[in-house]
Formats: sequence, C-alpha cells, structure tokens
Amino acid sequence: METAQDMRAKIVGKATEDANFRARLLSDPKRAISQELGVAIPASMAIEVHEDSDATAHLILPPGSRLSQSDLQTVAGGSWNPVDNW
Repeated sequence: METAQDMRAKIVGKATEDANFRARLLSDPKRAISQELGVAIPASMAIEVHEDSDATAHLILPPGSRLSQSDLQTVAGGSWNPVDNW
C-alpha cells in the first residue's frame, strides 16, 4: 500500500514531467489526482495545489496539536508523581 508521501511524490513527479497533467492539477486537483492514482477522494476533502515561483515559496505544516500544553506534559511523563498517585 502506498503512503501519502509516496502518492505526493508520484503526483509532483508527474506534474514536473507532464505539462498537461500540471495544468489539470492546478485547475481541478481532485479530478486530476483521482484519475492519475485511481482513487476516490471524498467530497468533504479539499485539495489545494500551489505553484512555487522565484518570488513565492509555500510551506505546508501538519495539523496543529489537539492537546493542551498540560496534556502534552502529562503524555510525556512530566507531571506524574508516584507519591501523589498511591
């Protein structure tokens, strides 16, 4: 099974080599990706494709943490005290 990273690499590689696919990817990414990879993309999922240029670079960040700083410390083991928990 291909990972999301494998699929992204395949899409970027194809867009680099095939100007027609690149144009379709920029104008209708869901359809272009569905056709290229043979996958169904849920209607609820949005896909945006941006083209870097000499003046603009795009940085994609993963989703933000859903845990609070306190929760993260607990998960990391930073707040459990065996004396308090006996």
